[in-house]
Amino acid sequence: MCRLLCVRSPNPFAIEAHLTKLAEIARRSKEYQGHGWGCAYLRHGEWTHYKNLAPIWEDNLSRFGETTLLLAHARSAFRDEGIVIENNMPFHDDRHVFIFNGELRGVRLNVEGRIGAEKIFNLVRQLHHGNLQAALERTMTVLNKRTRYIRATNVILADKNAIAVASQFSEDPSYFTMHYRTGAPALIICSEIYPGEPDWTPVANNSILVFE
Repeated sequence: MCRLLCVRSPNPFAIEAHLTKLAEIARRSKEYQGHGWGCAYLRHGEWTHYKNLAPIWEDNLSRFGETTLLLAHARSAFRDEGIVIENNMPFHDDRHVFIFNGELRGVRLNVEGRIGAEKIFNLVRQLHHGNLQAALERTMTVLNKRTRYIRATNVILADKNAIAVASQFSEDPSYFTMHYRTGAPALIICSEIYPGEPDWTPVANNSILVFE
């Protein structure tokens, strides 16, 4: 399953420094994470988006400059299918950026989407009425009602002012547990702890966290 990253800081930071960490996590992952990648970041107060079908560890990560908010996604395509740029995350609309990893079996959702992750994003959009936490709470409720088995669902949903994280998994906690670090100089949320860096906190299973 895919690897996720979100970084926010009150002061501009070098995007490359964090993408390099994600690239190393993706490169050494026990599951292949080379089916492309993408990122979204704020530049002059507006979202900028980038996607590439190359593995993140083969791309030029020095091109992005600085930001105060970054979301990135390294893709592991389910059954090695649908490897086209349109299926790369982050997905976004005018306000929100969405990244996901997980596996759901027997899902019954009456929403549009080329792949399951896009359907979940569109479900979030349908259920969003101005509050990120409430949107994810409603989304997780619907997914649990309309899915035969949830192996894992990890979502990071962000706008310019807040970040919400939802995590639920039924197996392999060492792989699906998200982690975050809130100390200076930045909030970092990632699928795995940055190698060799202390003071990370696991995101509890069956939980939703909001950082405003």
